[in-house]
Amino acid sequence: MPPTAASLARSLRRLGPGRTDPGPYVVGDRITSHRDPAFGSLPLRPSPAMPTIPAPLGRGRVFANQPGAWKGPAPISQDPASVAQGGALSSPRTPPTFHESKGWYSVALPLPPGTDIYATGMVAGPLRRNGRTISLWTTDAFSYTDTTEALYQVHPWAIGVRANGSAFGLLADSPRRGIISAGRRDLLMAFEGEPFAVYLIERDHPAEVVRALANLTGLPPLPPLWALGYHQCRWSYEPDSRVRQIATEFRTRQIPCDVLWLDIDSMHGFRVFSFDADKFPDPAALNADLHADGFKTVWMIDPGIKVDAADPVYQSGHKGDHFITDASGNEYHGSVWPGPCAFPDFTRQRTRNWWAGLYRDYLAHGIDGIWNDMNEPSVFDAPGKTMPATNRHDADDTLGGPDTHARYHNTYGMMMARATREGIEAARPDTRPFLLTRSNFLGGHRYAATWTGDNASTWKHLHWSIPMALNLGLSGQPFVGPDIGGFAGEADGHLFARWMGIGALLPFARGHTIKGSADHEPWAFGPGCERICRLALERRYRLLPYFYTLFREASQTGMPVVRPLFVADPTDPKLRDAEDSFLLGSDVLVRARTSFTGMCRAAMPAGRWAAFEPAGSMAGEMPTPLGSLADRELPELFIREGAIVPLGPAMQHINEKPLDPLTLIVHPDASGCASGVLYEDEGEGIEYEHGAYRLTSFESRRSDEGVTIEQRVIQGKWHPAERETRVVVVSEP
Repeated sequence: MPPTAASLARSLRRLGPGRTDPGPYVVGDRITSHRDPAFGSLPLRPSPAMPTIPAPLGRGRVFANQPGAWKGPAPISQDPASVAQGGALSSPRTPPTFHESKGWYSVALPLPPGTDIYATGMVAGPLRRNGRTISLWTTDAFSYTDTTEALYQVHPWAIGVRANGSAFGLLADSPRRGIISAGRRDLLMAFEGEPFAVYLIERDHPAEVVRALANLTGLPPLPPLWALGYHQCRWSYEPDSRVRQIATEFRTRQIPCDVLWLDIDSMHGFRVFSFDADKFPDPAALNADLHADGFKTVWMIDPGIKVDAADPVYQSGHKGDHFITDASGNEYHGSVWPGPCAFPDFTRQRTRNWWAGLYRDYLAHGIDGIWNDMNEPSVFDAPGKTMPATNRHDADDTLGGPDTHARYHNTYGMMMARATREGIEAARPDTRPFLLTRSNFLGGHRYAATWTGDNASTWKHLHWSIPMALNLGLSGQPFVGPDIGGFAGEADGHLFARWMGIGALLPFARGHTIKGSADHEPWAFGPGCERICRLALERRYRLLPYFYTLFREASQTGMPVVRPLFVADPTDPKLRDAEDSFLLGSDVLVRARTSFTGMCRAAMPAGRWAAFEPAGSMAGEMPTPLGSLADRELPELFIREGAIVPLGPAMQHINEKPLDPLTLIVHPDASGCASGVLYEDEGEGIEYEHGAYRLTSFESRRSDEGVTIEQRVIQGKWHPAERETRVVVVSEP
């Protein structure tokens, strides 16, 4: 058994002074690549996190003795005058140091006093990661806690924010088993099996670090608009009559919802790409009926393929030699839901092509989206609940070549998501895919959205929903949210209502619960909870124009949709550990109550913030008074001074109504001015990639005659239908 993450970190920190790279490469604006000089002559293996390994722009000489001075060539795009003034390629205060001990390769970056650590991927517990050590090994972690060492995803990446607000990012380019440990004096990352390179990003603001990460790992795709609506799921809605009943309840009760999910019980004996002929005799008719009522559907596909000579998927996979083998070269079998299963080797392009080809006929039943689950990979009858590290992958050279599962375990879910996305794109080349994956790796945001895994129906898990979403956003994954209400266990109406209020303001909004639990739909807990859930989702749907604009920003810059409060002012120490508040984009502040009786404890960022409430009104008008909450169980919403936030009409699903009227919430600054943008396209196709979109800017000015709005199309050639625009001016009390 490997050592615990904490004990390994302690032993590595006792090794004493390490080695420094005497000449790290400059690979971008204030981005340097460092290696252990003891292994610097070894070639670097391909990076799963980055589409391409950054090309060196020049070789640096040494770190200067004085803090902050970097001696090295400027990147091609960098202004030489800026470099000469000392601010362009500023290095960390001290360089990272490397060690090797007993097959573990480590890097440590000294931390100046007052530095706070964030990101580190999927982690439960506090937003600030100082004093925490986690294991980097994708793990099926049912009902995890804040002491669970390893969760479903691995992101060998951390952000440090110094006392003065400047920031750095450290990316360790290794897919192997590892740890991240944020100690009092250093940030430590270590990996088993082979040396690796690290990429060090230096910026003046943490938001700039996140954008630089996107430059390395790629940008997330723009999702279809319907994926931003509310999703309802459970393990499992069965048979098809139950799915229809759920759909009818949403529409009859006028609770907004866009997507219904089908779990593993829709399959024939848990065989992937199949349907249970008794429970779901006509999935195409079911999907067609749901489509007619404004619903999309997402269906589950797991990686484990039942070992069954009569199953066509297993037959073709076995015949095509598409499965992972054990150390002896035999087809590996491990038990999951169907019993003994074989597992596709997604590290091969030809296997990904085979897997992608399975989706064409499956999607032809009218399926809209895919859910890849159990892809850590989870194996029930194996030590550590996964396949042996000695298993063999016949990987392509572009991923590093043939090797053991020890190298490819952490990227298995990512490669499955890649193959699935390629299959959806091939089957529907004119439609944007929606794919959700449980397991992923740094850079996997290029292929799929994610959620925070099998959480539990507790107030602690509700509280962790916010920091988990924030840290995943800081790790490059903007499309994330929890199972609203909690997956394991039973919620009550108070917890569910509070969770819906918060979850409806996170990027991915889905209610979900475990098999055998009581009903967990918005109406299942009585009329009081139902009313709060309706209001929470009305908020989300009215905010969809703003949400969609933020997702477009993420697809262009890598900035997360939800952001920690310290992004508003990284020099304010009071904002560094705010876990019950967050920024929705740069212009909306959400203040939530995440405990049973407590109030929101986070400090407010500096500046003038005005409360506003988009829900709970008649005929789509803003309620009066404007800043009053529709319900005290809902989070408070504030708009930044100088901002304009676009709202749409209340609706039951995204295709029920056009964006008419368009409501602009305006909060003028001290000079009476405000500005904002709105992104629009047709919502589902790919024509936006060829200019069929519209990016509109709004500028407001206040005078003695009132507030005037100037709108200007700044990008795109898409034209929405003529509509009414309403302007609502708010101010702080």
